[in-house]
Amino acid sequence: MTETDGKSALLLLGCPQVPVQTSVAIHLCEQLRQRGIEPVIAGTGSARRLIEVADPRRHYIGEVIDLDDCIDEIAEKKRDFDYAFVFIHNDGGVSYAGTLSAISGARLFGIVYGEHADETVASITFPCEVVATKATHNPMPVVVKLGKVLP
Repeated sequence: MTETDGKSALLLLGCPQVPVQTSVAIHLCEQLRQRGIEPVIAGTGSARRLIEVADPRRHYIGEVIDLDDCIDEIAEKKRDFDYAFVFIHNDGGVSYAGTLSAISGARLFGIVYGEHADETVASITFPCEVVATKATHNPMPVVVKLGKVLP
């Protein structure tokens, strides 16, 4: 048994406007499962559908839930996670990460990507481990950086 066995991780997905989000999320689910951490994906409707279509038999992903319902459950102290990975490519993602920082006890990771990654990182003013790259189409820069910080 490892120190991560039995733990859970939230992957919070916003608008899937930047192509790397879906593949990195599925890859991250697989990496977390290898470490004994149960992944839970919370996302917008579009983000959830892309994930579910990409892994219909759920070989990699686990539970998939509505983003706002998940935030409500955490705020109401009905649920929390050991780790939270927020996918951030715009101000909305920063807001969700800031909200999680305030309401959750999870170890928080901000995965910042896209053309404006540097500017987006500068707007993060709350405690958060940041993984940032300007990746938009090629997921490998994000995957490599994530591999260095995974629990």
